[in-house]
Amino acid sequence: MNSILDMATYESLIKIKGAVGDLVFYTLNGKNVVRKKSGFNKTAFKKSPAYEKVRQNSSEFGHCSKVGKIIRQALEPYIKKAEDPLLYQKFAKLMTEIKDLDLISERGKRNVAKGMITKKGKLLLRKFQFGIKPNFENRASISLDSAENNLSIENQLPCDEVVMLTIKVDCENYTTESFEEAILLEHQKKISFGKHFLEEDVILYLMIAKKKEEILNMGFVNELD
Repeated sequence: MNSILDMATYESLIKIKGAVGDLVFYTLNGKNVVRKKSGFNKTAFKKSPAYEKVRQNSSEFGHCSKVGKIIRQALEPYIKKAEDPLLYQKFAKLMTEIKDLDLISERGKRNVAKGMITKKGKLLLRKFQFGIKPNFENRASISLDSAENNLSIENQLPCDEVVMLTIKVDCENYTTESFEEAILLEHQKKISFGKHFLEEDVILYLMIAKKKEEILNMGFVNELD
């Protein structure tokens, strides 16, 4: 057995299966294999103070992953147009950065929802780009008035239609509700859309600018306060 490997094959007239001391013997792909027992202890991981930070990171990572998944599912018809095979990883990173903005909750219980309502959290959402589809940064001055459900566009976008996707995100039960509205543009600078959720809900606003059904721009337009 090669001592520098965690796992190695061995030849013996006696076939051994099971644990002997700190070694485990078994068969893998027709070969006799021996490896050292794993030092991981589930009970220690759950209770030992030494693993406290690991448990906290694991809990928050799982939370961010779940929130990211439900939002991506709500955006799925448009995400496909982004043509970005790494979008999953980029979105997971975005959720983690937003979660880190929760300065209220204790470590291990920091929440994406609390990060989303911060000014920096909304800015991170606005700056996020879906693959090849540019967001609205530096392309148009867009301001959202969620109280009045109006979207003001200072610079005319080269599009003939705007789709507003309003998404209610429940970061505790990991569910979403959404409403989609297509609004034809006729050189107006202010667009009104429906009000579907309560002001205290965690809401994302995704805007999609189209011209002849082709998506020109896509991005979050949450107000910055």
